[in-house]
Amino acid sequence: MAQRTVELASAHGLHARPATLFTQAVAKAGVPVTIAKGEGKAVNAASILGVISLGIEQGDTVTLVSDAPSSDELLDELATLLATDLDAE
Repeated sequence: MAQRTVELASAHGLHARPATLFTQAVAKAGVPVTIAKGEGKAVNAASILGVISLGIEQGDTVTLVSDAPSSDELLDELATLLATDLDAE
């Protein structure tokens, strides 16, 4: 099991635009990944509704997890995406 913990950088949280970019990256990879806010429930990271339902704000810590083999590189990429202020781009 691969796991990454990252602090969200987007200035306005994981709202529609950055959440869409994130979930599209997960879906494109075709690997099951979950995301959880703090110690809360984990949701499918490819689900836009699931991700937005977590209410992730700037500075919140999230955990990405995947049981898929060779998912370390993917989780690194997703963690980098979340650690980038997507609202500034």
